Amino acid sequence: MTATLTADRAVRAPRVPVGRGYRFELVKVVSQWRIRLLVLACWIAPAVFVAGVSQQSTLPVDTLFGRWMLATGWAGPLVILGFAGTWALPLLTSLVAGDVFASEDRLGTWRHLLVAVRSPRRIFVAKALASLTVILLLVAGLACSSAIGGLATVGHRPLVGLDGHLLSASDAAGKVLLAWVCVLGPTLALAAIGLLGSVVLGRSPMGLLLPALVALAMQLAQMLPLPVAVRLALPGYAFIAWNGLFADPVQLGPLLIGIAVSLVWAVVATTLAYLLFLRRDFTNLTDDGLGHRALTLGVVPLVGLLAVSVPVVAAASGASGSGIEQDKVERSVATAFAHLYRMQTDQLHRPAVTEAQVRASAACHKGSVTADAQGPGNDWRCVVSWHLPGVEAPGTAVYQLDVTADGRFMADGDGPKEVNGYFLVRTPIGDAPNPLWQFDGNVELLPTSKG
Repeated sequence: MTATLTADRAVRAPRVPVGRGYRFELVKVVSQWRIRLLVLACWIAPAVFVAGVSQQSTLPVDTLFGRWMLATGWAGPLVILGFAGTWALPLLTSLVAGDVFASEDRLGTWRHLLVAVRSPRRIFVAKALASLTVILLLVAGLACSSAIGGLATVGHRPLVGLDGHLLSASDAAGKVLLAWVCVLGPTLALAAIGLLGSVVLGRSPMGLLLPALVALAMQLAQMLPLPVAVRLALPGYAFIAWNGLFADPVQLGPLLIGIAVSLVWAVVATTLAYLLFLRRDFTNLTDDGLGHRALTLGVVPLVGLLAVSVPVVAAASGASGSGIEQDKVERSVATAFAHLYRMQTDQLHRPAVTEAQVRASAACHKGSVTADAQGPGNDWRCVVSWHLPGVEAPGTAVYQLDVTADGRFMADGDGPKEVNGYFLVRTPIGDAPNPLWQFDGNVELLPTSKG
């Protein structure tokens, strides 16, 4: 009789609220020494790196906005953002979300947790929210630390945009913040993939590495000459598309599509993880995941999602081919040259001109192809022409272009030396390289009204 009453009371015992379970899971995650080290590193290392690089004469010019780290404190957070999207955020999501369920399998504590909480659904929600909180804390640390390091070392100064136009310091601050917010979409997608891997693969180390491996595969795909619709359909494209915020006009199309695709992947992967978690047999001590069923239950739905996303994105955006076309390259190079020519004129204390007066235009070809050239490559060559008020003969300058598959290009001046050669110009903040010597730009991959 006593045993029956005890069993009835156990059955009728109230389930632990989600809020209480969330606090419990958050304390468990934060109490791990590696998580504490990650938080400490994310809130200190970026500031140290940005401050150190900003005091050097050699800058990471191969990184987007790296060449402007001596000119403004807002370039540092963008350099860190480029590194974070490539390496840091995939690894952070792997170490947090990829281990949140697998740790219970390694410790053999599922039965104790189920007895305490009495609801697998609430356990999943609490663990997912706890891992999301830690990931957001890490991302906030990277953004805030890099901004503090740049502002403390260089200062709150204007930033040169991706097409050469000058952003005010306040405008640059707003866009840097917005860029960091935009990468939360692909970060959530990787975190959801980490939850799925942690549920499906159990104590296997592959579950812990899954977000990093997926991110690496997406990076390799972005390096290949794939159609632009395939690029946009990958959940990590928003890690790249944020640079469109720093063009004029802002290139929102690829960014919005990338964020939308990332959020869809986050929802689908989280739903799969939730459904598969509810199917776990927690009474079987040897069951630590789905094992060989992982391919069918975890991977196939995501591959199907990618297959569906490609035609949907292509139809919605009108994207076709590589998106890198001759007229787009010419327009981007001419626009950036006009903005930077005006900046050079101011720095050399010459008579002021406007972009409209300069009337810059570019004639580009790729290798031996002079008409209808398209596609990425380092064999693009452009001849820029411009006019000055009161001067009949136009000026010309030659550039060698390295255009990557994601639309970014680096233009390297190839003469005349007096225009785009390497020499130092005096600026209000000290000597700086000639702004027309080398500059970065971005080709709009989607169809535009001008195209």
